[in-house]
Amino acid sequence: MIRIGAVYVLAGLVFAAFAVLSAVDRNNSKRFGNAVFWGLVATSFLAGDLLGDLGNGVLVLGLALIAGFGLLGRGQPATTSPEERQALAERFGGKLFVPALVLPVVVIFGVLVLKPIELAGAPLLDPKQATLISLALAAVVATATGLILLRQPLMSPLQEGRRLMDTVGWAALLPQMLAALGAVFALAGVGDLIGRLVTSHIPMDARLTAVAVYCLGMAGFTVIMGNAFAAFPVMTAGIGLPILIRGFGGDPAVVASIGMLSGFCGTLMTPLAANFNLVPAALLELPDRYAVIKAQIPTALPLLVANVVLMYVLAF
Repeated sequence: MIRIGAVYVLAGLVFAAFAVLSAVDRNNSKRFGNAVFWGLVATSFLAGDLLGDLGNGVLVLGLALIAGFGLLGRGQPATTSPEERQALAERFGGKLFVPALVLPVVVIFGVLVLKPIELAGAPLLDPKQATLISLALAAVVATATGLILLRQPLMSPLQEGRRLMDTVGWAALLPQMLAALGAVFALAGVGDLIGRLVTSHIPMDARLTAVAVYCLGMAGFTVIMGNAFAAFPVMTAGIGLPILIRGFGGDPAVVASIGMLSGFCGTLMTPLAANFNLVPAALLELPDRYAVIKAQIPTALPLLVANVVLMYVLAF
């Protein structure tokens, strides 16, 4: 059976390659900072289970210190120049989109075709992680497709990946760290506390009120936390499970899925989701660093209202 551990190994090897390539990049004055940073990330994927809680905690502190003291620099990978990319874009045209289109196709194939397959009485893919495993497989297939179709050097995916990661920097790890923070908050009982505070100030005997509080709370807490995955365990433990699902008999799948969509509305409106909202503005060299957020708010607010209506109609 292919388990999620295979995905961790694949991701760890990619980050390890980034670390090695950074270490040999003499054009980056902070190359060793980059090498240690991405090396620590690789270690967390490859040997996180062996390090234990204390070891992983020290590793995260090491990442924070490297980023906090400004030891990360922007490398200059051996890749194409902007002029060469323009020429390649004109040469290949629509073929450039083929690798991106391969991703969803392979994921669907993995979930619908590979997931039901059994070998020697055991499933080929871990049923609980079939989607993530299929996504990792899709990334490999899409990369291979791009190399063959666009006739690029074998090292180009790693060099381009390193260029992107160096541009994004430590913000690339924000989703994982904020999701972990949400889990910590849930274990600390923050969700129960929020549930008691809400129910003590807002009458939750009306279904529409409960739905609105949950959806708006998901969006609001995401704005504060910067990540819907961090808000989800807190708001679901405080309102989603005890009130919407147990109290009103809501469908857990509908409540959870639309609740996450409500959280993503908050992601569109917060600078704390730096990798989504601030990094693109930096990459595009926009004069207003909040331009992406300002452009997304007119979409996020109506979508949040639509989520409230959908949950009220579909979850009960």
